[in-house]
Amino acid sequence: MDIAGNPSSPLYGVGAEFASAVDLVRVAKELRAAGYESFDVFSPFPIHGMDKAVQSRRSPLGRIVFIGGLTGFLAAVALQYIPSAVIYPLIVHGKPFGFFAIPAYFPILFETTVLFSAFTAFIGLLMMIGLPRFNHPLFNWDRFKGVSADGFFAVIESRDPKFSKDETGRFLESLGGSNVTVIHED
Repeated sequence: MDIAGNPSSPLYGVGAEFASAVDLVRVAKELRAAGYESFDVFSPFPIHGMDKAVQSRRSPLGRIVFIGGLTGFLAAVALQYIPSAVIYPLIVHGKPFGFFAIPAYFPILFETTVLFSAFTAFIGLLMMIGLPRFNHPLFNWDRFKGVSADGFFAVIESRDPKFSKDETGRFLESLGGSNVTVIHED
């Protein structure tokens, strides 16, 4: 097995290169069937059926964005209704005030809902995927540079409960992996 990164730094995982997209889908299914939970697969293009093979969970981002939009909506209601109906209830040109003036609030309600949803989506996504991260341990692996052109890779992370450096490397080799490499953090 090869070593990528500084061997004295913490272990990130074990990775292997595979020949094709079909092999990568098969490997993902076999990794999941073998009980591995913390692994990822990388390819230069999206592979049909890979989500099902790795059994990825539904993203919580939709719920997070909904909460952000609801917060924006309620903030707009509070910022418009309270001053115009509670603090300074003025009748201007005989037009309604208070609860009956709600149609006048619609543009602001819509805009703040969209604004808060957009900010929540942007910030929530960055937090979920761990960005900004200026360097990733996989960048220490020279073979991994081929992932954007013609490489298909599977990496089992060391945080997986079933992880063992030697056994995991042998398992990836038994699945047809080449260039099996132990990857360190730095």
